[in-house]
Amino acid sequence: MNILSQNTAFGGMQGVFSHASDVTGTEMTFAVFVPPQAIAEKRPVLWYLSGLTCTHANVMEKGEYRRMAAELGLIVVCPDTSPRGNDVPDELTNWKMGKGAGMYLNATEAPWAENFQMYSYITEELPALIAEQFRADMNRQGIFGHSMGGHGAMTIALKNPDRFQSCSAFAPIVNPLTADWTQDAFEKYLGADRAKWREYDACALVEDGARFPEFLIDQGKADSFLETGLAPWKFEEAVKGTDISLTLRMHERYDHSYYFISTFMDDHLKWHAARLESL
Repeated sequence: MNILSQNTAFGGMQGVFSHASDVTGTEMTFAVFVPPQAIAEKRPVLWYLSGLTCTHANVMEKGEYRRMAAELGLIVVCPDTSPRGNDVPDELTNWKMGKGAGMYLNATEAPWAENFQMYSYITEELPALIAEQFRADMNRQGIFGHSMGGHGAMTIALKNPDRFQSCSAFAPIVNPLTADWTQDAFEKYLGADRAKWREYDACALVEDGARFPEFLIDQGKADSFLETGLAPWKFEEAVKGTDISLTLRMHERYDHSYYFISTFMDDHLKWHAARLESL
């Protein structure tokens, strides 16, 4: 693991690191905030997955999470959104595909399958590195994210309910099978058989029997992607009649930006901490 930067913030450490990934076949970069409490004891881990076009840096620079994470004693891990490098496949004129648009899935189609294994990277390889290098309590993990990252957080939680104890999302893509900005990428990554897409769709996973205790979703009503890309009411409909608890909060005037995310970041951190500290 290479140290790219380390800075003190609110008594803790904000670091940016890189490592050679066996899963993606590339050098991967990620950020970690370690709270001051980790000097003395292992602390819960909260994963934040970013959205389309983003890197680890978007939430690190604009998410405003460090003050509250330090107060609550949360380790916050912010991975990149895709593999990167000159040899990694990409579509330069399509921001919904390729670099910055890994969709948190394991691609099965050429040329994407060789590098775009983000599901395995997030759920297997990077957690092993975090457990080895930081004072992290891997028995207490939560996950959240924004947009594409909200999709990733929800699907990963639904598929790994024994690993994660909490999950929330800002403006998530809850139904990629029908969203206008994911169908093209899903077909290129996973092939034309839509039955295979269901493994990475929160609504479909619930319909197919996957369960997670509860979700918190915040969504801005002024989000330009609300109707065709996000549609959180579809997930609300999917969990009806199940034992899944959903808190869906719709906010007037808020859009899809980090102004929205930073406004409600403290709420999410407190929500996760309450569930992780109770274990």
